Amino acid sequence: MSTVQHSFKSQQHPLIRSLANSIEQAWQQNLELSPYQIPGDLGYVEGALEGERLMIENRCYQTPKFRKLHLELAQVGNTLDILHCVMFPNPNYALPIFGADIVASRGEKGAVSAAIVDLSPISPDLSLPSAYQLALTNLPDLQFSQPRALPEWGNIFSNFCLFIRPANAQEADAFLSRVQDFLTIHCRLADQAVPAQSEADIASIRSGQNHYCTMQRQNDKTRRILEKSFGTEWAERYLTTLLFDSAA
Repeated sequence: MSTVQHSFKSQQHPLIRSLANSIEQAWQQNLELSPYQIPGDLGYVEGALEGERLMIENRCYQTPKFRKLHLELAQVGNTLDILHCVMFPNPNYALPIFGADIVASRGEKGAVSAAIVDLSPISPDLSLPSAYQLALTNLPDLQFSQPRALPEWGNIFSNFCLFIRPANAQEADAFLSRVQDFLTIHCRLADQAVPAQSEADIASIRSGQNHYCTMQRQNDKTRRILEKSFGTEWAERYLTTLLFDSAA
């Protein structure tokens, strides 16, 4: 398994490239970024999936209000590109969890089979803070021809979750625009957030984040890919220490 540092973003599907650039630009412009220490063997890894070369690149940052900003890019041979992004708030701030994922076939004309974005609630009643609900409600309606159904464990997502299969370039652009809307709202409201004052509130926030991570780790598709490529033990470590680590 290789751990040589490498970047293949320029080779990725155009929508993934655009979204990765948009996310990193939003972080750099709106947040006080500092390095996040990724385990040395997990920053860049290579494996094999059904005879195809699998590459995974991880970039992580932290800020005063986010314990981890994680952007993962993956590439499976000449067939598949993947983007995964999660913004984990520090557990003393009652903020939702921003998440976005794209799965796309390789090449300029490759189809996007899945595109999802959400600001997922971490409150016990799984409701978003009122400021988020107001801002998201005020966004203009977007119409997509191929909505997708959430997985069985998808009760962690909000009513504003967008999960689609973009049918054309116009819908891909509309999805990208909606992700930018979510990021703008999240960065603005996170900047205004005040810390929780009681240990009980912090414990509730931590519990909500950990529930989100527990449910995300039930994604069998992700686990199967990692296990086939790197083995069961490595996959479990990757899922629990980098992709969806519990809030300490």
